[in-house]
Amino acid sequence: MNNWVIRNLLRTLETWNNIQADIWQLLLQSPEEFRGGGIWSAIVNIHGALRAIGLALLVLFFTVGVVKTCGSFTEMKKPEQVFKLFIRFALSKAAVVYGLELMMALFQIAQGIISTIANAVGLGVLPQAYLPEEVVSAIDDVGFFNSIPLWSVTLIGSLVITVLSIIIIMTVYGRFFKLYIYAAIAPIPLSTFAGSPTESIGRNFLKSYAGVCLEGAIIILACVIFSLYASSPPALGAEEEAVTLVWSYIVELAFNMLILVGAVKASDRIVKEMMGLKNKI
Repeated sequence: MNNWVIRNLLRTLETWNNIQADIWQLLLQSPEEFRGGGIWSAIVNIHGALRAIGLALLVLFFTVGVVKTCGSFTEMKKPEQVFKLFIRFALSKAAVVYGLELMMALFQIAQGIISTIANAVGLGVLPQAYLPEEVVSAIDDVGFFNSIPLWSVTLIGSLVITVLSIIIIMTVYGRFFKLYIYAAIAPIPLSTFAGSPTESIGRNFLKSYAGVCLEGAIIILACVIFSLYASSPPALGAEEEAVTLVWSYIVELAFNMLILVGAVKASDRIVKEMMGLKNKI
């Protein structure tokens, strides 16, 4: 049973380390590369199909904007007014037609920020969690009957760490899915730039998309802070009983992981506060 306890702890830590490696890889990956690029190809096709609808809405929003901003036909005849409307229509059309390229340029800027953060601290990969030798020795020295509470403690700790692993990887995957959704639907909100009454929709869309891109920077900052904070194993007393020793180790390890999960989960809220979108989306 003691060997089972050690194997269970090792499997749990291996799961957590694999999750960290996946997170690091996902944060440095572009949507075109994710899952071999098959999802991105479908998103590009959807974006192209919606572009025609976006151009039709562009004309509608432009017409509404002209009616709202120009009080009379005489005002429409002013050269400066016509020039402003022409520039607005041309830029709005360019935003719809080349919207995907614009969004990928924003994403590349965010990826540059992520890479800079990773290079600044010299982390090619995140440090891995491991089982301290004193914990292994303490477990090996426990008898059969005394190992029963140890088994319970290990099972609870493994369950908590596994749940935290699932939550954090789902959050990082969720960012990727949001990137795909924004890219697919982009022609519709970008067409609102054509009219002054509706242009705020397009601005909020771009700010929201930029926020999703910056979530990666917040997540990688949280991972870097966690890796530095938890780079050394928790302080363990050599004279403590095995159950107390293992319990202390698992509690502190789970607490550190909970801090990381909380920071990653809060990345969306932090970005919204930075971008001034907290009460808008």
